[in-house]
Amino acid sequence: MDILGQPLAFDWDRANHDKNWLKHKVRSSECEQIFINNPLIVKEDDSHSKSEQRFQALGKTNSGRKLFVAFTIRKHFVRIISARDMSRRERRIYEEAP
Repeated sequence: MDILGQPLAFDWDRANHDKNWLKHKVRSSECEQIFINNPLIVKEDDSHSKSEQRFQALGKTNSGRKLFVAFTIRKHFVRIISARDMSRRERRIYEEAP
């Protein structure tokens, strides 16, 4: 799925930025890093795509931290909705990716 153009640009909502740090200790820079590191697994999130198209991504940071990131695309900007460490199941899917 090629939904991400290059170069990537990010648009941060302050509340989501703060929530990701307070709840999951994920920094904004870590969220951005998963989009430039491989592998990156992206799929549509139909169950949460009521008013806008949403996506889920599995990726890793520059330090190797494996993250799950929910995001949308608004006016060619990646807008992070939430981020957290991958679950055990998500890690297995990620590690089995080609």
